[in-house]
Amino acid sequence: MKSHDKIATRLAQIINKFNSGERISVENLVEEFGVTKRTIQRDINERMSFLPIKKADGLYYLEEYYLGKLNFADMQNFAALSGVRELFPSLQENFLKNILDTTVNQAYMVKGHNYEDLSDKTEAFTHIELAIVTHFLIEFDYKDKHRVVKPYKMINSKGIWYLAGVEDETLKTFSFKKISKIVPTSTEFEVDESVNDTIKDDDNIWFSPKKIEVVLKVEKDVAGYFSRRDILPNQTIVKELADGGLLVSTKVAFDEEILKLVRYWIPNVEIVSPDYLQDKLEDGLREYLR
Repeated sequence: MKSHDKIATRLAQIINKFNSGERISVENLVEEFGVTKRTIQRDINERMSFLPIKKADGLYYLEEYYLGKLNFADMQNFAALSGVRELFPSLQENFLKNILDTTVNQAYMVKGHNYEDLSDKTEAFTHIELAIVTHFLIEFDYKDKHRVVKPYKMINSKGIWYLAGVEDETLKTFSFKKISKIVPTSTEFEVDESVNDTIKDDDNIWFSPKKIEVVLKVEKDVAGYFSRRDILPNQTIVKELADGGLLVSTKVAFDEEILKLVRYWIPNVEIVSPDYLQDKLEDGLREYLR
């Protein structure tokens, strides 16, 4: 079993064990779920850092005052936070009870993204989390430059963590793995709700006040992929074509963002507008072939 298989059900079952008052060993969880020791440690130390988990004699347990406080609503919230709320047809109480049953969950396997290893970044993760919650500025080094940022949200996109924050009055995205020398400050900032709205409403992680609207023609052979889920950021199906293809629109922050996606789908996707983007794509391909 790969480390990302059954992540949603694994976390839910571990939380349920804690909530039932069990004292848990990493070794037993490794054997039960068929994952690595590092994966279980990351589950407990990072993904469940919101819980008052203690360790004694090599066993992990939930503090007594918290026992029984986790309910199915908490599990639904955790599913939403983990980005797996829409993974299953339902997350109602009966479905969750069934899926937590060892016999029933053998029917499922989830193959998601491979997540970057942040086992050495726990302290940095916590510093940023605290700064976001308390609305304090944070300082760090990024791409050989010292930054002072208003942190708004930690975002995971395709298995990679990013910090969305405001620097010099501009909303920017920073790859968490590349952030170093984090210094928490005691300088509070006023939260701008319009920034939170932008982060929430934009499918993309690259924010720009001026978006480029792009229209693409999708051939019928791959149209089903675009119909079933959003392949592109801010995707809208404009028209279903007579031959079974699609006209699809998207909004991106910069040229390369859409060009790399179109390259992946060649020869089944073509840029209809703006014209310069299709020209730029073709020029790049000719240069590559040379």
